Amino acid sequence: MDKEKKIVSIKDDVLIGKAGDRDLLGDLFLPPESDPKKPAIVVIHGGGWMEGDKTQLRGYGILLSRMGFVCLCASYRLSQEAKWPSHIEDVKCAIRYLKANAEELGIDPDRIGVTGNSAGGHLALMCASNDPTLEGKGGNPEFDSKIKAICAVYPPTLVREEVPEGKFNAFAFMMGEEASSEDYIKASPIKQDLQSFPPCLLIHGSEDKVVPLSESTDFYEELQKHNRTAEIHVYADEDHAFDSQPALGRNVVDIQGIFFLKYL
Repeated sequence: MDKEKKIVSIKDDVLIGKAGDRDLLGDLFLPPESDPKKPAIVVIHGGGWMEGDKTQLRGYGILLSRMGFVCLCASYRLSQEAKWPSHIEDVKCAIRYLKANAEELGIDPDRIGVTGNSAGGHLALMCASNDPTLEGKGGNPEFDSKIKAICAVYPPTLVREEVPEGKFNAFAFMMGEEASSEDYIKASPIKQDLQSFPPCLLIHGSEDKVVPLSESTDFYEELQKHNRTAEIHVYADEDHAFDSQPALGRNVVDIQGIFFLKYL
């Protein structure tokens, strides 16, 4: 293929919505293909819901866009700024932005997926929820936030009120002091109604010391019980964030590309 045909157009700091007076920004990655009905992917960074930003998975945006996907690396409010469900509200706002601007961006609004790493993987899985209280008021309310496929890379799937003594509880910091036990359940992907869960790809390292492999394997088993389309890729002897290694990162993106080409 000619090198020129692989060039991705990038638009940084696009306004995708508002959280009160706060701008929600995203970086757009547009593939070179002129197809007016391209699939799109919202890319969600990790960081324990309290760190990281939209540039964290920029490589994902570029590489997936080269495969023909319009990608939006989206920002969302972190836990020190706002508590749950603000995080998922902002991600769902990003999905609605793509649907609202589908014609301009050359997107098929019925072919949108999400991918995320770690905390971003948790948010990606929560995008399948139809709970109207998670939609927020970020913008484009006339559009829904339904997605067609999900990839989650080493995601927490159970939001816990308690963690081992001596460890910082990022879950509690995300949820806030006023959250009830029921709120923790509602924020947990594995506790959602999985009857209509979209095709799902899970990727995890076998030696993850931050988010145990069981978070993905347990979720995969639940999807299997509900006869949902799901696949899991386990990387032997790899710890958390193993895809920060260039060769492994490219491999993870390739697996995602194959998955999204099939299900979007």
